[in-house]
Amino acid sequence: MVGHGGSSVAGASASAAEVICVIVHGRTQTADDMRSQIAARLSTTNVRFHLLQATGNSWYDARAIDPLTEATRAQLDAAIAHLDGVVQAARSEAAGVPLVIVGFSQGGCLAAEYVFRHDPWREGGRGALCLLTSCRIGGPVDVLPERSLYGLPVYASCGDEDPWIPLDAYFSLAATLARNGARLRSDVFPGRPHEVDAVECAALDELLAAVASRPLPTTEGHAHA
Repeated sequence: MVGHGGSSVAGASASAAEVICVIVHGRTQTADDMRSQIAARLSTTNVRFHLLQATGNSWYDARAIDPLTEATRAQLDAAIAHLDGVVQAARSEAAGVPLVIVGFSQGGCLAAEYVFRHDPWREGGRGALCLLTSCRIGGPVDVLPERSLYGLPVYASCGDEDPWIPLDAYFSLAATLARNGARLRSDVFPGRPHEVDAVECAALDELLAAVASRPLPTTEGHAHA
């Protein structure tokens, strides 16, 4: 599974895009699943979607809450490298356009690890992060990287009895985001199945619309919506 190379695009052309939205699918899912379950349900216009595709439809073999092994680290490094490549390519073809990164389940866990290891907004520009049913990747004994998020708008959500993401792991992610300066909105849904629901799509719509239209604030050399 180490090494990924798939992605597809949908929505606005690079020249017409007002927002770039990179979406990372969950375990056993596909880019087409994210197209139908997320992108097609949004109302924000002029969005260019980049939909990643994992080799074998999963980014790594372990559960997110399992202690990190050498094999998991290698798979995670490969997945993060693929995500970074798509992000950089998306930004290059639509320079100056705001960037929103979205992940669901395993894809959300991957997106969180990516943002704590890289700063795709390091050259300035508006942006946001949307983590749907996600947590950090690793067990309690693992020391995971963190960095300042400089007021980055983040929407995070989870079901209270999700079969893949324990609620305490989700709360730990939310606490880490807040501790590192994210402007966090957090939703927990009682009894919600392992899926993306209408409330989460509406929250993502709000993020996309906000980064497309808000003026550019500046903070310590970084700028976010």
